[in-house]
This record gives sequence, C-alpha cells and structure tokens, in this order.
Amino acid sequence: MKQETLKEKVYNAILEDIFSGVYHPGEILNEKKLVEKYDCSKSPVREALVALVNNRVLKSMPRYGYEVTRLTLDDINQMLDFRLYLEFGIVQSAMDSIRDQQITELEALNAKCLDDSIPPRQHWEYNMAFHRAMTHFGRNAYADEQLEACMQRLSRAYAQFRWGMDSGTLHVSDDCKHHKDILAALRARDRQALFDALCRDLHDFNV
Repeated sequence: MKQETLKEKVYNAILEDIFSGVYHPGEILNEKKLVEKYDCSKSPVREALVALVNNRVLKSMPRYGYEVTRLTLDDINQMLDFRLYLEFGIVQSAMDSIRDQQITELEALNAKCLDDSIPPRQHWEYNMAFHRAMTHFGRNAYADEQLEACMQRLSRAYAQFRWGMDSGTLHVSDDCKHHKDILAALRARDRQALFDALCRDLHDFNV
C-alpha cells in the first residue's frame, strides 16, 4: 500500500476537521497555526492548502488566510443532478448483466445504512459505499472516479447542513429510505423504476 506523504496527511487532516465540524464554513485558516497544529514545516501545509483551494474546499484570501468555502443549496442540487444522470446512465447500461449475488451484497450494505445507532459520519460512509458499489456494476473506472469526487464534495454539504443537527431530530436512516426501491428495481431489471427511485433518493436532501 502506498504510504501517505506529509502533504497528503495534512490535506486529509484538514479535510477531516472540516467534515467533523472543527472548522466551519466561512472560518479562516491560518498557515502559521496549522504548522503548529500539525507539527511540521511550512512546505507540506502550504501544498495541502493549495490543493484544497484547487479542489474548491478552501478559498485563498491573500495576506489573510484560507476561508472554508460554503456550499449553497444550488451547489448541492447541481451535484445531485450530476449524480442522478451519472449513476443511472452507468447502472442502466449494465442492468442486464447484474447478478443476483451483487444485488444481495448491496442489500447487506443497505442494512448498515439503516442502522440509526451509528454516528451520522459513519452512516454517510455506508451510504457512499452503497452508491459506489452500485455504480461499479458498469465497470467504468472514469465514472467511478467522478462519482467518488462528487460524493466527497457532498460530504462537506452533510458536514455543513446535517451533522451538526440535534441528534434527537436527525434519523440518519431517513436518507436511505428509497434504497429499497432501488434494490427492487434492480431485481426486476426495471430501468424506469430505477430512474424514479434514484431521483427520489438523491433529491431527498433536506436541511
């Protein structure tokens, strides 16, 4: 397994802090403080910050710092539209070759998604795994990469809008209540039902 570089470790640490709510949208990150926090030289911190700017996670504020970008609901809806057509296009093209065993494996992943006892972040990881596994039916590496990138950006949306909610009002399994319809459509090899179920599932993001 490839070992993480120091720049990658800092990049992932900052990203995780954004996901977990340590840093909030609109907050300014200071390079000097990050160097102290991660106990490393300026170079890997600066490289990580530049990479996060390139990935639109941060916005460079010259002579001031790096602002954690805020996703709007329009941003989120555009990403969800992209995912709908990507996932449906790939899966429907492979639908006739999908084996029952593969659908059974998806059902096992969905069972994890429906567990309300897990933390929201873990639930999101299972949800991502469900959609990645389904799209992988198409055996299109480029599509897999694009879905992964989009879902990572949507992780920020969940961190911004959902994970900070009062646990008494948030039932994480609600985000996956349409998975059963997706699975039924796959077993029936019904493309229209698949599209309808995916549309309901992906656009069920409420804040």
